[in-house]
Amino acid sequence: MAAALAPGLAMVNLLDDLPPFRPDLAAALIPALIRGMPARALYLCVVDPGVGGARAALALRRGQDWFVGPDNGLLAPLMGGDAPSGSADQEVYQKGERQPEAERQLWRIDWRSEHCSDSFHGRDLFMPIALALTRGQLPLPCQRIEPKQMLGYPAERETGRILYVDHYGNLITGLDADLAPDRARLRAANRVLSGARTFCEVGQGDAFWYRNAFGLVEIAANQRRADQLLGLSAGDPVAWADGA
Repeated sequence: MAAALAPGLAMVNLLDDLPPFRPDLAAALIPALIRGMPARALYLCVVDPGVGGARAALALRRGQDWFVGPDNGLLAPLMGGDAPSGSADQEVYQKGERQPEAERQLWRIDWRSEHCSDSFHGRDLFMPIALALTRGQLPLPCQRIEPKQMLGYPAERETGRILYVDHYGNLITGLDADLAPDRARLRAANRVLSGARTFCEVGQGDAFWYRNAFGLVEIAANQRRADQLLGLSAGDPVAWADGA
């Protein structure tokens, strides 16, 4: 649909198979997904189990980047914390020109098209809002709101859980790999896993954790599906082992 309505617009699908019905897990993953993305990007974020209900539609400006999605906690982590690496915010931070009132702004979008369905808001509501923003427009009616008016603010970073299981059964957690204790071991599913730099450093079939491309702790197994081997799925807890 977007390609048909805006054929000259460059579009990238970051992920389309996030855990269903879990905006809390998706919210924790979004800051990592946008890490290193070019500035002046617009992100359409839809994990919306409350579609058709009372939740609002939001448009959020963070530096020169825009985010569109439902008010169910999905966008809450983006209203606080440090700027993601590679974003327009990061340039402002590096220059020391921190102006919080200008860096993050939030709108509730009350606009609805006359053809908007009750249950397909990704297509009928959030996509048109996003396309309007690419033209420099905020759909009317809308109103500026404060962060405290959005669901889930202030957001506590969800770290000690599995956020996503990829096609190969690897498990992305919310733990920041750069904050791992020295020679850290990870506890998951009553197993304690050692860290490794990459797959070839462990034996075939062995499970381990490593730093993934997003800078997060990821659980994997050499030539095996870690989710099946360990009996883990999205939402399951993980933690650094005692004495790690």
